[in-house]
Amino acid sequence: MIDRYSRDEIKNIWSLQSKFSYYLNVEIAVCEAYAELGIFPKEDIEELKNNAKFDLKRIEEIEREVKHDVIAFLTSVNESLGDLAKYMHVGMTSSDVIDTAFSLQIQDSGKIILNDLNTVINTLKILAEKHRDTLCIGRSHGVHAEIMTFGVKLCSWIDILNRQRNNFRNALEQIRVGQVSGPVGTYSNIPPEVEELTCANLGLKPVKISTQIIARDYHAYFMQSLALIASVIEQFATEIRHLQRTEVLEVEEGFDQNQKGSSAMPHKKNPILSENLCGLARVVRANSIVALEDIPLWHERDISHSSAERIIFPDSLTLVDFMLARFNNILENLVVHKDNMLKNTDKFGGIVFSQKVLLKLIEKGLTREEAYRVVQRNALEAFENDGNFKANLLDDNDVTSRLSKNEIEELFDKKAFLKNIDVIYKKVFE
Repeated sequence: MIDRYSRDEIKNIWSLQSKFSYYLNVEIAVCEAYAELGIFPKEDIEELKNNAKFDLKRIEEIEREVKHDVIAFLTSVNESLGDLAKYMHVGMTSSDVIDTAFSLQIQDSGKIILNDLNTVINTLKILAEKHRDTLCIGRSHGVHAEIMTFGVKLCSWIDILNRQRNNFRNALEQIRVGQVSGPVGTYSNIPPEVEELTCANLGLKPVKISTQIIARDYHAYFMQSLALIASVIEQFATEIRHLQRTEVLEVEEGFDQNQKGSSAMPHKKNPILSENLCGLARVVRANSIVALEDIPLWHERDISHSSAERIIFPDSLTLVDFMLARFNNILENLVVHKDNMLKNTDKFGGIVFSQKVLLKLIEKGLTREEAYRVVQRNALEAFENDGNFKANLLDDNDVTSRLSKNEIEELFDKKAFLKNIDVIYKKVFE
């Protein structure tokens, strides 16, 4: 199945045509800052703003000769300006354009990711409300632990994604920075006020200091936030994959009427979407390591980071956008098998009620060690011999001498596990 999501919008942000459009926006903003300071004539800059344009084919043609993409871009723009070209790129260096435009691309892409996160969290909230009381088994080490609800499981996912949304928002705000400081960042040929005005007009903050480039720990931190989003999506997708196993079958991904699961086995319905998400998370995490490797550059700058960033940023942003959209699609079409969830809570005659029995026997006078030994003996016999834990207790004199049949029956009340579910919901939904 081919997914069509807002990744096309992010792809457009990072297209070559779009990149040079961001470059032009930065260059014009600098010219306007000069005009605002009274250094350039405002009427000339207004005319420059109306006339400035570039041609992508022309840029590629020039770049083949000069071997420098920013120079090729400027040459193409200047061809559209005539005498007004004298106002372009005054006192600037290439990185002033590149890094400031890069920040704008990240901001525009980040807004899409934030919208995706909001959508997924809202979908999870709807699903969590629907399954607030849907009983299921909680597992530790992959083994049955105690009874919970499927809604509580989803509340955990909501809490995690809320945290990652906040983390991503913080990372996006931190990288909302630009620079217009010239070679090695000393403002040797450009007033610092130009940087302040340019950044303000572009919706950015001036970096406190640049070294001809914006320090790459900004970008690495942002990439780590993307890696975290991808990793928690993998966490959720892994849970869905486990719950879809044939011997568990508590949830399933939606399966279209004409969909086929296997070329050889017609019975197969596989969690392919979740598996796909797990694979993509590995790519985003790997890209975040590249961003860390981009931090140590030579002296004030080199461009060893540039080639890597042209790959890892558009790829990672596109992938995370895709992953969030695909995960939301999984949630909206998730098949929840309530009967199987309930059946799994009763396996081996309810051995998951062992702690309830343990605590009751202690209350009746047994030491913890004595009570544990009695309960474990009956639970393991049921577990290892496909038996019945409750029946074992009712047939054990060490238990029945202290607990009546009614008391034992009361200990197997599933609702007793759920008395504080509303407290969890209140904390998460607030």
